[in-house]
Amino acid sequence: MSPLYSVIVLTLFAGLAMPVGALIAHFEKIRPIWLENELMHGVTAFGAGALLSAIALVLVPEGIVHFSTWSAAVLFLSGGIAFMWLDIYLSKNQTSVSQLVAMLSDFIPESLALGAAFALGSVDAVLLAMLIAMQNLPEGFNAFRELKASSPYHPWKIILWFLILALCGPVSGVVAYLWLSEWPSVVSGVMLFASGGILYAVFQDIAPRVALEKHWAPPMGAVMGFSLGLIGYMLTQ
Repeated sequence: MSPLYSVIVLTLFAGLAMPVGALIAHFEKIRPIWLENELMHGVTAFGAGALLSAIALVLVPEGIVHFSTWSAAVLFLSGGIAFMWLDIYLSKNQTSVSQLVAMLSDFIPESLALGAAFALGSVDAVLLAMLIAMQNLPEGFNAFRELKASSPYHPWKIILWFLILALCGPVSGVVAYLWLSEWPSVVSGVMLFASGGILYAVFQDIAPRVALEKHWAPPMGAVMGFSLGLIGYMLTQ
């Protein structure tokens, strides 16, 4: 299989985890209620773990290669700030599309990073695809249930949306493979920017003990703390 086809297959595989998660949520009927709640918390925690592993194992290590310590930290923080403002905007303009936008906000940068990493011959490309799929499965599960509860749309129409969203992965991956691979510093910047945003999303939307309703400062504290650790790591290399 040619590298371009590999990018398409891997990004599509990662993206299809979203509608698969939605299908599981559609057919899943667990009783009693307390057991269903335990499953929801477990699925959410699994997604958070996958996101953190993608940041720590792939995105940040690949992202810091072409940047100085302070430039890397600024890019990482910028990603957190950008996702925070997106979160604020979606919170003030609650629509049924908000959940879909929130899912795409980390899936598209990750797909860009995957396509570029494959073009640059990174051995982490397949690992990143697996981590994205592991993250998208619980995200699709949770987003479907929230959309089903808050919108009038038929469940199968929501699942169709998720299938369409899955195609954004191959599009982003191919764009990165064909064009962004010529600028490895841009790829690294995308990885760092996405890492900061994803870390913000983990602590704002996923980790319930950190986030407070309509308070955005605590998750940014996590981003700043990770940035401090990043600066310390790079200064000692």
